[in-house]
Amino acid sequence: MKTLLLSLAAVMLLVLPACATKEKPKPRVPLPLGLAAPQQAVQATDQGSKAYQSGDFDAARASFEQAVAAMPQSGEAHYNLGLTLYAMGDNDNARDHFIQAADLAPGNKVIWDSPALRPYGSPDPNIQTKKKEYQGRAGSKGLGPGGGTSR
Repeated sequence: MKTLLLSLAAVMLLVLPACATKEKPKPRVPLPLGLAAPQQAVQATDQGSKAYQSGDFDAARASFEQAVAAMPQSGEAHYNLGLTLYAMGDNDNARDHFIQAADLAPGNKVIWDSPALRPYGSPDPNIQTKKKEYQGRAGSKGLGPGGGTSR
């Protein structure tokens, strides 16, 4: 019985620290625009950030679209719109804005290291991404799972 208790205590000592050291993901939040941003873009971003944080993604999207229109060369504006689209489940459009954000703000670690951008892989257009449509087996000419025609 003592051996069992000692074994259990040893296991607990090994397992508990591993659980405690696991890094929690940082919450995804919209980014502020730079100091040189036009007032219209700053106001739209502030409104969008408040809407995003309250879960009103439709309002956040509209505000962030205004910010992108007012400041199309802002990586932060594209990131914020991408973040909102991602939260709404519009992953294809979100990906486009995340990549544009990364291209426009190459030194912004928050954009490049964001959990929202990671699932999309490299922003290099020369790297192929997974296709969503059924591709069939090699040499099947896309005619269905068997690759042939029915006779």
